Amino acid sequence: MIRVLLADDHSIVRDGLRRIVEESEDMTVVAEAADGREAIAKARTHRPDVAVIDISMPGLDGLEVISHLLSLYEDLPILVLTMHEEEQYLVRAFEAGAMGYLTKRSAPEQLVIAIRKVHAGSRYLTAAAAEVLALRLARGSKGGSPLDMLSTRELQVLRRLAHGDTNREIADAYGISIKTVDTYRFRILKKLNLRNNAELSRFAMQNRLIEP
Repeated sequence: MIRVLLADDHSIVRDGLRRIVEESEDMTVVAEAADGREAIAKARTHRPDVAVIDISMPGLDGLEVISHLLSLYEDLPILVLTMHEEEQYLVRAFEAGAMGYLTKRSAPEQLVIAIRKVHAGSRYLTAAAAEVLALRLARGSKGGSPLDMLSTRELQVLRRLAHGDTNREIADAYGISIKTVDTYRFRILKKLNLRNNAELSRFAMQNRLIEP
């Protein structure tokens, strides 16, 4: 029996995912989490065989959760299940250590297949995601997105600033100082050639990093 942890901040989504998972005779949901910190705590308590993690969650986001979980359990297979189809999230998820990437538009049976595959130690990509990665490799360093210049932490801070989080809220979420957040903000604005938070928010919406 594959023991699954589900982490998503929408209870309706978790309910649907639980039904899909538990319709399969070879897997069960042992824990659910509504935010990043809860996901880490539930993983410590229940030691799942597979963690299914959303990227956009309050508190620590999915990329941060992946890093934390793998620092605790380096062999834990993690499947990202998210609304984000953008290349940046796909690439960053695999760089963080995810074994699979699935969007919420995918058919329900793909979730079951993906869980089985990452549990067996293989990577899982949809055809569309594989094509995105192939195009990125073919492109190399030429013609990349401006977001390629940002570190994963800078990308996370960018999203939070665009959402309207204060420097204090960002500092508390990541366990860093307000001065460090200011430094990240300065680097982000400089790398993206932006002048202020208003332009930063527009950039984030244009690049589908946040919802309008």
